Amino acid sequence: MLMTILSFLIVTGVVAYISWLKTKGDDLTTSKGYFLAGRGLSGLVIGCSMVLTSLSTEQLIGVNAVSYKGNFSVIAWTVPTVIPLCFLALYMLPKYLRNGYTTVPEFFESRFDRQTRLIMSALFLVFYLFIVIPTALYTGAIAFNKIFNLETAFGLSYGAAITYTVIAIGVVGAIYAIFGGLKAVAVSDTINAIILVIGALLVPLFALIYLGEGSFSAGLQTITTTHIEKWNAIGGENDATPWPTIFTGIMVVHFFYWTTNQAIVQRCLGAKDLQSGQKGILIAALFLLTLPIILNLPGLLSFHILGDGVNPIDASYPLLVNKVLPTWLQGFFIAALFGAILSTFNSFLNSAATIFCKDLLPSISKKVRSEQELIVYAKKVSAVMAVVTMIFAPLLMFGTDGIFLITKRFAGFVNIPIVALFAVGMFNKTVSGKAARIALLAHVILYFSIVWVFNVKINFVYVMGGLFVFDVVLMLILGQFLKRDPYIENKENLGDVDLTNWKYLKLTSMSLILGLFALYTFLSPLGMASENGNPLMVLGVWAVLQIILLFVVRDKEAKS
Repeated sequence: MLMTILSFLIVTGVVAYISWLKTKGDDLTTSKGYFLAGRGLSGLVIGCSMVLTSLSTEQLIGVNAVSYKGNFSVIAWTVPTVIPLCFLALYMLPKYLRNGYTTVPEFFESRFDRQTRLIMSALFLVFYLFIVIPTALYTGAIAFNKIFNLETAFGLSYGAAITYTVIAIGVVGAIYAIFGGLKAVAVSDTINAIILVIGALLVPLFALIYLGEGSFSAGLQTITTTHIEKWNAIGGENDATPWPTIFTGIMVVHFFYWTTNQAIVQRCLGAKDLQSGQKGILIAALFLLTLPIILNLPGLLSFHILGDGVNPIDASYPLLVNKVLPTWLQGFFIAALFGAILSTFNSFLNSAATIFCKDLLPSISKKVRSEQELIVYAKKVSAVMAVVTMIFAPLLMFGTDGIFLITKRFAGFVNIPIVALFAVGMFNKTVSGKAARIALLAHVILYFSIVWVFNVKINFVYVMGGLFVFDVVLMLILGQFLKRDPYIENKENLGDVDLTNWKYLKLTSMSLILGLFALYTFLSPLGMASENGNPLMVLGVWAVLQIILLFVVRDKEAKS
């Protein structure tokens, strides 16, 4: 235990020291410096920060728990994000940077009206403060509790151990977000991303060795020859994520999270130029294609090593780590987990403060604040928000269906109408803010009624997909009666950044989407999930298609 704690403290301390060195000379007295890192982020920093902001203990524990209980079909919540990321790089980011946005809700004001922007800002805050941040704190507390055995070590009840750990994580995370701004968050994310990848890869590696009784190859043979149906990523009706959900509610959620979510997009808004932002986005997309190795494979290994009796299922991943990792490596791994928790916590906290100060505060208070006064106020707001999330996080222990799917279900109140408004706002010029707000209210009432009041026996993801279509159609119908003057899109470069596209943007995007289809084929009855499958053939076909794609694109470029 002492070695575990010591290695954890060393790694965490080194990350904090490097982050301080990299940011100690930055100007944090302006909105641009504090909220957008002075618009000087490189592609690598953006990519690593986007990945680590999204990848936290909610995924490491929650997704692996679903894979432990079922199969790989839960990857529908992770790897298809390649598609919206490519859309962000190709289409959305140039618009964001051209308009010089600091917050995503600014779009709603320019396209609809001030009231719509305020409502959308409030929805973002609800999503961050009561869903995303508490979930990161709670799942992080579960990991700490199981790996360090806090209940036994300190004689605490489960609830007390979770609560105290939530507070400890929250205080450290708040320090990064409050005193360092976006730059400190992004730099620490880059370092922690490297540590997390190493730490997360060690888990399946040592688990395979443990399963094979000292032999990695024997462990690999076991999981590829027994219970191979668990490799299947093509979910059936009895799975938590049936395959049609990918093309309905899940894809809508992905577009919300990766193209309109302030905490994610804010990293891109801090890019030093468009090319850096696009490179960062595609770096994140490439990494997300590899997520099954760290988000699903350990769940499968937990099933083989721990059996099928772990309850709650969210404890399966921490128990696996505790069982297979050597003591001296557990501290390194928990430091990696801690970095992931901090990244999600401080990133969303910084974004919540940004939205509050830039979007809501001017309407709440008429006081004119200088840049320095606004930053001081933002720090106070961040502190209050941190306390709110630390109070709410322990309440999640009373959920029963696995934390990952619980939070996705509640997020349906927020993410679906935001994407619907974005879709209508982007591709329609006359629907008014009043029509948008009526559709938003109708969505909240219908979603609550269908999922909770009447408890309709249909997968909630289908409900989200259906309501997305309903929201869009209702806005378009209402827009026939509640019109505004046609919206004229800005063509000037208000962001004052270089808007030249990256040379290999289209080629890389097409290659990544092709890789997504190859991954799904590999994790299907045509590949790993059947005795008759041929995974090597799948990989071979994918390689040939990638080569053909390369030559086709190069030929087009040569002709042009």
